[in-house]
Parts: sequence; C-alpha cells; structure tokens
Amino acid sequence: MDSIELSIIIVNWHSADYVMACVSSIYEQTTSVDYEIIVVDNGSFDGCKERLAKEYPDVIFVESKTNLGFGGANNLGASLACGTVLLFLNPDTVILDRAIERLYECLLSLPNVGVVGCRLLNADGSLQTSCVQPMPTVLNQVLDVAFLHRMFPAVSLWTNAARYEGRSGPIEVEALSGACLMLLRKVFYEIGGFTSEYFMYTEDLDLCLKARKAGRRNYYVPEVAILHHSGGSSRRAGSNFSVVMMRESIYRFLCRYRGRLYAICYRTALLLAAVVREFLLFVLLPIYLVFWGKKAWLGSYKKWLAILGWGMGICHCPQRVRVGDLCGVIMGKSKDKG
Repeated sequence: MDSIELSIIIVNWHSADYVMACVSSIYEQTTSVDYEIIVVDNGSFDGCKERLAKEYPDVIFVESKTNLGFGGANNLGASLACGTVLLFLNPDTVILDRAIERLYECLLSLPNVGVVGCRLLNADGSLQTSCVQPMPTVLNQVLDVAFLHRMFPAVSLWTNAARYEGRSGPIEVEALSGACLMLLRKVFYEIGGFTSEYFMYTEDLDLCLKARKAGRRNYYVPEVAILHHSGGSSRRAGSNFSVVMMRESIYRFLCRYRGRLYAICYRTALLLAAVVREFLLFVLLPIYLVFWGKKAWLGSYKKWLAILGWGMGICHCPQRVRVGDLCGVIMGKSKDKG
C-alpha cells in the first residue's frame, strides 16, 4: 500500500462503545487529510471487530490473542501503519472542531519536532490538567494530591496544562498525555517506538523523554482540543489495579532513567506517605464523613491501602509482555493477510 499522510492508531480493551464513538467523530471531523484508522484489540474480544466491520468497513482491525499492554499494542498498530505521521489516540476520546487536521498542520510547521499533543477536555468542558505532564520525581509523586493541584495549579513542581492557560501557539513541554500523541513515523522508529517494559502507564512519558534525548522538541497546542472520558478502559480493570499499575510503571521508569537506588527511594517514600495517609484518614474520619461522605472516604482508604501493599511488595502486578508475544501476533496477522 502506498504511503498516506496520517495513520490513526486506537487500542481497544473492552471499550467497544468508546471506539465506535471515537471513530464516528474522526470521520465527521477529519476531511482534508488522507488518513487510515487502525484499531488494535488487546485480547478483549468484546464485539468491536464485528461492529466496526458493519459500520466502518474501511477501518483496519488487528486482534491480539493476549493483552500486550498499551505500548505493545500501539507498537503493533504502528507496524501496520502506512502514514507519514502517526497519531496514537485513546478510544475514550471524541474529536472536536477538526482537531486532528489542525494538530497535523501544526506538527508539520514545527522545526525539529518530536511529540505533539493537544488540550484534553472533560465531559463538562473543563480542562484535564494532565494533558501536560512533568517527568516523575520522588517529590512530585509524594505531593501528587488532588487538593494541592486544585489549590496551586500552576506550581512548577507538577507542571501541568493549567500553567499555560491563556497562552496561545505551540508551547514546548517535557511530556504529554498518551490519550493523544502525534509524531512523524520516522521519528517514532528513530527513538525505538513505545517501550514495552511498561504494561500500563508511563509509556507516554517514556516516549516523550526518548524524543527529547534524541534532540527533538515536544509541544503542547492549547488551541486544539478533544474530549477525553478519562479512564474509560482502566476503570474496567478495577481501581486498585490501576492504582498499583501506575506506581509500578513509575518505579520501572525511574529504574530505567534515574537508577535503581532512586527508584527504591521513590517506593519507600510512597510507602511512608501511604502510612501517614491511612493514619490521617482514621483520625479525621468524622470530619471526612461530614464534608465528603462515606463513599469518598472508602475510595481514599482503598487507594492508599493498595499503595501501601505495593510499597511492601504485597500487591503484585501482571508480568510484562514478552517481545516474542508481540512478534507472534505480528507474524500471525501477516499470515492472515497473505
């Protein structure tokens, strides 16, 4: 197949309804760019294949027999892509106001560009500050508390999109959310694609860091926005699973780039933070129940209990997917096409 302008890669894991809405919005809002859509099913077998074949037969669908994780599945999709530019898009997103076309035009106009991302909006139109992210450190992870984010949204310690409110034009940043990442295909392969060492979370940080280490610049484009139903897939895995997986992935990221000793300091710091938080939750239980209710208290209790268990080595994470598993899926797909 001849090269086209843009390949849009979407990974599905029990998110068929989101995928259908996302694909529908792409077709509705993207008309001036020559593109293809590749959907990778991450071993969920939720009927997405049949629904896409019926409503959007032009969509390329590839089915992995096992869950390759976010990075592995996106690498699989990229291996089948023909576009000069790649867009990695979460299934729980909805394209607004020609967002893909505008982001594509912006990417092509930027010098020495690495990864480009846009403004992510909640269902109510409010900003998801996590669409811009800092590289993780022990301090910004220990202080990663929603209350502090609300009180001090523009603090450089946890640099996020709130810091750039009111500004226009592409803004150079460290890292962007994996919900929407666009880059040249040649750059993607120059930096080695997504690192499959992480099963879930931090793949976006890793990709952005590799782009910067290669001398490229990552940009946030606040004028371009898409709707993001955050956590559409991960909620199905259970909140404790997501909480533990996020900390484990950050631990692996820090091992990879800051060394094992620094990563152990991170793990120890979160363990201590979890002990303090659990103590405070019980001490302040009456106040918590009055202002936020029992459900909110239980949510915080379970979250920090899971982090405590992870810090102690009690909560275990899934084994990372082997490279051979990915190769087997690619070979199997090639055989089907032949």
